[in-house]
Amino acid sequence: MKMLNWLKRFNIFCFLESHSYALRPGRFDGLVAAGQRSCCTGSAADLTRLDAYLATRPWAFGHLAFELQDAAFDLPPAPKDRLHFHPFYFFEPEVLLRIEGEELAIEADDPEAVYAALSAAPEVLEDAQQAVAVNARLQREDYLARIRSLLAHIQRGDCYEINFCQEYWAEPESFDPWAAYARLSALSPTPFGGFYRLDDKFLLCASPERYLWKEGTRLQMQPIKGTARRLPDAEADLALRNSLQRDPKERAENVMVVDLVRNDLSRICEDGSVTVPELFGLYSFPQVHQMISTVAGTLKDGIGFSGILDATFPMGSMTGAPKQRVMELIRRYEPSARGLFSGSLGYFHNGDFDFNVVIRSLLYNATEKYLCYQVGSGITAYCTPEAEWEECRLKASAIEKVLKVPEGS
Repeated sequence: MKMLNWLKRFNIFCFLESHSYALRPGRFDGLVAAGQRSCCTGSAADLTRLDAYLATRPWAFGHLAFELQDAAFDLPPAPKDRLHFHPFYFFEPEVLLRIEGEELAIEADDPEAVYAALSAAPEVLEDAQQAVAVNARLQREDYLARIRSLLAHIQRGDCYEINFCQEYWAEPESFDPWAAYARLSALSPTPFGGFYRLDDKFLLCASPERYLWKEGTRLQMQPIKGTARRLPDAEADLALRNSLQRDPKERAENVMVVDLVRNDLSRICEDGSVTVPELFGLYSFPQVHQMISTVAGTLKDGIGFSGILDATFPMGSMTGAPKQRVMELIRRYEPSARGLFSGSLGYFHNGDFDFNVVIRSLLYNATEKYLCYQVGSGITAYCTPEAEWEECRLKASAIEKVLKVPEGS
């Protein structure tokens, strides 16, 4: 709580935490970038400028919005986005904190002053947030009708799998992002959690999913497809977890996205280097069990971050296959812009990087007083609309607890 209170003095920061999950590749316990020395932002046309910017900074933190690559897919304009996150934004921090267990490393012009300010921050985070009543962008019957339409596209052979998302939103008179993030982190500790501020814009993220990791020439993606709820009874919970891996619908979703990711990586990796070190891996989180696969490859010489994005972004787990057609269908059937949702948050360090997938997240624009979250699922020929609705409600449940949504809302 001291660290969250200390962050209140900064208009720009990125707080990443892994909650000590044992992932491969491993991650830090906490990484905090606060204040801004310089930044690079823009649209897809500016990505080569981002390459040059990253080459001269030891650290950079920031985000990629889902609509960043719209021009590459020749898509019509997205619906109105009231959050107003930039297509991409990366900043070089004034202060960097690295947390490993009980150890704290500080990189700053005056590390002793930073440590003194951290030590003086209050131990307790105030939380007077009232319950926030949310509105559904799609009512249940409208959602079911759109899923039936997407199934018709699948049956016609237009696509094999499509990730379809829906938005819940509110316009609260007041909202405390710090208190809400503390609750979210406590209720849903995940390996890719993050609290991110760009002036009046906030991301509160409890993501279990990695988009893309790079170390040297090694690239790795870890798409999630396959979800089961947690149960209070340990024996029943274990049985449900194990049944997830055998479920033909969930396996079909997972293997389709693995094939898509393999294809994406093969465009930028050495011939024959793309492999699947783990297929249908099972991982448990406080709210859900997830099926996660790992796809890895060796990056070809001469390909910068912009080239990697051209091949892999938006990530396959949040789009579907084939990517061009499902991007067109997403734009046609989803009534909300995704913005930063199903984009990515992460960091660069001396040419290497690690990025998450922005899911299980709250997004807030303090100027607009607009608060929202989105949930989605993978639609395949195996699915039923009603089951997809229930999966979305399951994914939304943790966020609704954070907002203290009254039961029955």
